[in-house]
Amino acid sequence: MAFCIHCGTQIADGSRFCPSCGQAQSPAAGAAPAEPPARLDYTIQGDNLQVARVRLQAGQELYAEAGKMVYKTANVHWDTRMSGSTLGEKLMGALRRTVTGESLFLTYFRADGAGEVGFAGNYPGRIQVFDLPAGRSLMAQRDAFLFAQPSVQFNVALVKKLGAGFFGGEGFILEKFTGPGAVFIHAGGDFIEFDLAAGQMIQVDTGCIVAFDETVDYDIQLAGGIKTALFGGEGFFLATLTGPGHVVIQSMTLNKLRRELAPGRSGGDERGPLGALGGVFSSED
Repeated sequence: MAFCIHCGTQIADGSRFCPSCGQAQSPAAGAAPAEPPARLDYTIQGDNLQVARVRLQAGQELYAEAGKMVYKTANVHWDTRMSGSTLGEKLMGALRRTVTGESLFLTYFRADGAGEVGFAGNYPGRIQVFDLPAGRSLMAQRDAFLFAQPSVQFNVALVKKLGAGFFGGEGFILEKFTGPGAVFIHAGGDFIEFDLAAGQMIQVDTGCIVAFDETVDYDIQLAGGIKTALFGGEGFFLATLTGPGHVVIQSMTLNKLRRELAPGRSGGDERGPLGALGGVFSSED
């Protein structure tokens, strides 16, 4: 199995050019990338209102979700554009991003000399970085993307199972990132991480999933009997994640935060019977 040394796309063994980015490959294209992208110099500062501070060297570039920049030094220049090297790739990328509810454009940052740029999420939560080797893919909830190295491919993945799409809390669309390179994501509250063995399962409140490896199977199941579903405060369904692979879940979803901040709301975090029924037709952020 071979991967493009520039964008990480899987290619046929011995291919001289990548069918995705069109870049020439090394003579040993059947091997792993000989020169992975340079590691980013960054720190993540703060607790539940975190900021990722990235120190760029001359010529270094990264791309980010529009509106996630907090600050930059004057020698870091930005450019808003569609992703992709051809018109077709740009249009397909724009279509995919529209489906995920993101803006049509990505913002690219490039440093003329040593500079710094900072990024943060739009609500209280944490930032997690994934250093993806070539060919490894990460699935993440919509709106999780913060920024990434340009070698990371950003695509849309459809949930394979109908039930998971309707009731799993994430809808039918997930964000997919493929290495090589570092990708930074943001989600609510604190993070809990699991490394699942093959066949090992974890059951998660729908909407609390942040990210998981492509090797992890994602599905939903009923949350016990009807009495438990109606009065247990957790809704009708639980998301199930089955290994092997890495899983990250969040302690606070944006929807829960909205409910807590809603004026006139009764105390407690439980969902009543009507709320549980309504949860069948709505999903959490």
